Amino acid sequence: MSLLIDPEIAARVDRLELPFNTYGVDPYGASKQHLARLFTAFRFFYRHYFTVGVEGIEHVPVRGRAMLVGNHSGGIAIDGAMVITSCFFEREPPRLAQGMAEKFMAQTPFMGLFATRSGQLTGLVETAEHLLHDERLLMIFPEGARGTAKLYPERNTLVHFGSGFMRLAMKTRTPIIPFGFVGGGEAIPTIANSYALGKLFGAPYVPITPWGVALPAPVRLELTYSAPMTFEGSGTEEDEVIEGYVEQVKQRIAGLIEVGRERRRKALAWSRGAEDEARIEGEPASTKEEQR
Repeated sequence: MSLLIDPEIAARVDRLELPFNTYGVDPYGASKQHLARLFTAFRFFYRHYFTVGVEGIEHVPVRGRAMLVGNHSGGIAIDGAMVITSCFFEREPPRLAQGMAEKFMAQTPFMGLFATRSGQLTGLVETAEHLLHDERLLMIFPEGARGTAKLYPERNTLVHFGSGFMRLAMKTRTPIIPFGFVGGGEAIPTIANSYALGKLFGAPYVPITPWGVALPAPVRLELTYSAPMTFEGSGTEEDEVIEGYVEQVKQRIAGLIEVGRERRRKALAWSRGAEDEARIEGEPASTKEEQR
């Protein structure tokens, strides 16, 4: 067993209901060893570095096809990482949420291979359709790279949603589970995006924060899942029909963002109150009486 893999997490990977072969690799290239290594690292961020509040995880089915659809928050994919991690640790048996990565990742040395080995695939419609037909859990961010490019004042807003996810959900008769993610914009408060630096790294852009690089701050994150939404049809309907359905999902996600923001405000207020109380308890009795 690798030093970078926690045995308990490796055992949890073994409980994933995926058709791994004798080498521990599934038909899409996901590797048990890479998954165990990934979730060993992600557990630290999920349990210790960030404070992650999760609600509605019971809406994520433990089996069968489903599509997780939500908002981007933060200059890098903290949101996707926390969604994947929540499905792995908070469901029993654990589930692997598989995202459709930006195409530039497949062209980046090492990153493309590691993403594939971790179950995250290039965002091709054909691949997504195959995953759903194989009863997988698909994770989609309809805002695309525009969503992670949001600046700090825009962190809790939604930009244009692509409609491809809706046509795919209808074609494959897949329930959509909306989610709202809050706090990524505080973890990585983007003040500008450098498209010139992005070209150097083969990415659309590089987010710039007040401290320069896009290293996340240890903040509170909120992830809220909603009850599934289903839409009848073949996926070949007129654009106006599809856009109407997309707007329904978008509005549901906007509501979940507000729920998460309120929960985050209350949690931070409680935390500050607890800290103040602890400080007062640690002071001499005379000082306490003066403050009261």
